[in-house]
Amino acid sequence: MNSADDLKAVGPRIRMMMPQLTPLEARVVDTVFGLRDFSEETALRDLAAEAGVSEAMVVKITKKLGFNGYRDFRSAVSSYNRLPTAEMHQELSVEDSSREIIQKVFRTSIQALEETLAILDVDGFDRAADLLAKAGQRDFYGVGGSAQIARDVAHKFLRIGVRANVEDDSHMMLMSASLLGPNDIAIGFSHSGNTTATIDAIQLARKSGARTIAITNYGGSPLAQIADIVLCSTAQGSPLMGENAAARIAQLNILDALFVAVAQRNYDAAEKNLEKTMAAVTSKRKDKLG
Repeated sequence: MNSADDLKAVGPRIRMMMPQLTPLEARVVDTVFGLRDFSEETALRDLAAEAGVSEAMVVKITKKLGFNGYRDFRSAVSSYNRLPTAEMHQELSVEDSSREIIQKVFRTSIQALEETLAILDVDGFDRAADLLAKAGQRDFYGVGGSAQIARDVAHKFLRIGVRANVEDDSHMMLMSASLLGPNDIAIGFSHSGNTTATIDAIQLARKSGARTIAITNYGGSPLAQIADIVLCSTAQGSPLMGENAAARIAQLNILDALFVAVAQRNYDAAEKNLEKTMAAVTSKRKDKLG
């Protein structure tokens, strides 16, 4: 790994693999990231002893995470830990002052943006923009906070004349997905990638012939595994904030970029529709003021 983006991707790629690890394996990885002095000098036997597992277990975990072995893993993680973005993340505490809370929350979001940018699949992004621009019908599926993200992007797209349905009810998702066809697209929004309602709807959309996209924090999640295209955010967790807050910011930025890319594909129409929609809103405001 040579480039800055490659190094920034080390932490996110490990975090995205965490749901696929056993509790014991995940504990070993947590031990590594919990060691302030983990470096190129950290011996395999010392880490194994700290984590309470065998040396063979540590090597097995590093290979499961996609590394050639412990030395490759140690070198990559040590380099990642020295990056300014990696050092941004600090755990929130109930004893933090307002200034410390603001600093930590903002830095966590900045880290999520930097690292999401490093892992974003540009080819997948381009294919997603093409599909969204050309689709006859667009279905967005999400529950809870993910539904709010779906509504936000649907609102942006409507401004340029790109219409999308947003469904947050499992029955409505399935009914809508059953009516999609080869010229249509369905996007599943799920932070964990484990939301059953969203997974079921995306599966049905695929069965109906539609192309599918997953917006998630975990590239190895069930939702990601069944989608044609996966656009991943990444955010580091916190006991007080969880990881959803920073991940939402990263996902909204991915979708803002997608909005611009779709508008770019038919700029004249996008500009004309934007003028129409903004004029309609402005006219309504003037009527109310009058």
